[in-house]
Order: sequence, then structure tokens, then C-alpha cells
Amino acid sequence: MSAFDNMLVRNKEFAAHVSSEGTPMPSLPESLPYVKSLIITCADMRVDPAHVLGVDLGEAVVMRNIGGRITPGLIEQIGMLGRIGQVAGETPGGGGEFHIVILQHTDCGITRLAGDSALLANYFQIPETELEAKTVLDPRSAIAMDVAALRAITALPASWIISGVNYDVTTGLAEVVVPPAPLRTA
Repeated sequence: MSAFDNMLVRNKEFAAHVSSEGTPMPSLPESLPYVKSLIITCADMRVDPAHVLGVDLGEAVVMRNIGGRITPGLIEQIGMLGRIGQVAGETPGGGGEFHIVILQHTDCGITRLAGDSALLANYFQIPETELEAKTVLDPRSAIAMDVAALRAITALPASWIISGVNYDVTTGLAEVVVPPAPLRTA
């Protein structure tokens, strides 16, 4: 049996125990108050928020990219999520606490691209001369930088909570690098 066949078998087991019938489409919290978190993380298969943080189905919107980094493309996707809620006619101001978690990790593949400045500059959509500031070799600094980048987006509600976590793929432990705090002081 192939890996894909195994996935389909596991899907049938999953479907027998879980139903998302009636669960609204995910969006940003001002349009859907039941979504309580947005987790931005790496595409690395070792860093699955369902396992690393115990996130249940429907509990968070999970956005993944190489390095779990804040890029212009990711910011555009966040904006599109907000627009989905608007088009669906959901009422803004969904209420309750909303938490953005930046989840990066040790031994990230993006560090292996540090010598390919043209590729990384294109990924971050910046000149190669500014690439060093992205700290691709240091996940803790990258987390702090990415939290700061989201805090600078004034279109995001100041009351949203943001934190940054570094997951150690060797020990399985998550270290809080940026403690939870509002995006901005009102």
C-alpha cells in the first residue's frame, strides 16, 4: 500500500469520528468570532500545530510557508481571509480574545538557503542588500522580527494578542520567545 493509500485509509478513520458539518468557513475574527487563533508556522512536516500545540480541528486558522515567516505573500493571504468574511456578510467586531502565534523552529530548512541571497531576497520581496536583517539563521531573532512586522500593520486591530514561539524539533518543547501581548497599545 502506498503512502497516499495509507492517507486515504486514515481519512476514513478520521471521518468516522469527526464531523465539521455546520462549521462555518474560517476567516479572520472580526467576521467570525469562534475562530480564536491564527498560527503562522513553517511548512516543515515536523512542525504541525495539531501535535506541537495540541490545536484541535476548527480551533485556529493555520498558515504555513517556508520558515513560518511574515512575507508580503502571507500578509496578502491574511487580507484575503478578512475579505472572505466581508463577502460572506459576517458582522465585523466578532468579540472575544484573538491570538496570533508565530511558530518557528530549530533546524529549519530556510537556514540551508542562507547562501542563496537572490532566492531569499525574492521570497521576502526585498533587495539582497537588506537580506541580512531577516536573520534567517537565528529563529529567535526571526520570531522577534516577524512579531514586530505584524505589530507595524496598523490595519490589524491593536487589541489582538500576539506571541512568538520557537519549537525545538529535537526535544519537542516550545519556548516562548515573545510573550503574549497586544499588537499595539491603544
